[in-house]
Amino acid sequence: MISAGLDVGSRTIKLVLFNGAVTHSAVVDSGLKPLERCCKLLGGRSFDKLMVTGYGRDLVAPELSGATISEISAHAAAARFLYPDAGSVIDIGGQDSKVIRLSATGVQKFEMNDRCAAGTGKFLEIMARALELSIDEFARTALNSDRSITLNSLCTVFAESEVVSLINKGEDAQAIALGLHQAVISRLGSMAKRLGMADRLVFSGGGAKNPCLVKLLEEKLGLKITVPDEPQITAALGAAIIAANGRS
Repeated sequence: MISAGLDVGSRTIKLVLFNGAVTHSAVVDSGLKPLERCCKLLGGRSFDKLMVTGYGRDLVAPELSGATISEISAHAAAARFLYPDAGSVIDIGGQDSKVIRLSATGVQKFEMNDRCAAGTGKFLEIMARALELSIDEFARTALNSDRSITLNSLCTVFAESEVVSLINKGEDAQAIALGLHQAVISRLGSMAKRLGMADRLVFSGGGAKNPCLVKLLEEKLGLKITVPDEPQITAALGAAIIAANGRS
């Protein structure tokens, strides 16, 4: 049996086809018409069940005769499939961040930040743009800094204005970049400590592709972090696994 998992996120759509292992995966921008993007991703592909997660799941699933699952459950299922000894999961997505403590059978408890942009991928994208850097350059720039500048505000609008002001004052872009990464980790680390992280800690989502975030998070929590080979498709993989296990 082939199951399909779609993660319809605010920034990107991820597809995974699964039959005990991943047979196909793809990542595309969500765009203004996510349903059309999903149809194009699935077009011509054969599968038996479809499970949809992410912000757009309630829009997409009914149109494609699929079922829905929360992102929390999807990330947990994928983490346990990839790493049977996984104890915790952290996900930094485009529009939110999640901290999940796993139980023997699934999710024990979780905390989610979806009300403040600080701590999300979108915040980092906007700050990188303010520094005229790509997101990859932004991470490398932060990693190369031996000092940081603490921003006064984590509100995206005010933080962007503050970054521009700091640049105009001649402040070092590397120090600004590191300070911005530290701001994200400070918020995420507080969530993680409130929940209590357990080994093994799996870092999933697009944010896990940022080596500076991984380094700072390890330092903040005092734990070694495991990053999947393809962290961006984790939720889609989890959705496909849940579909394969009979959830519909």
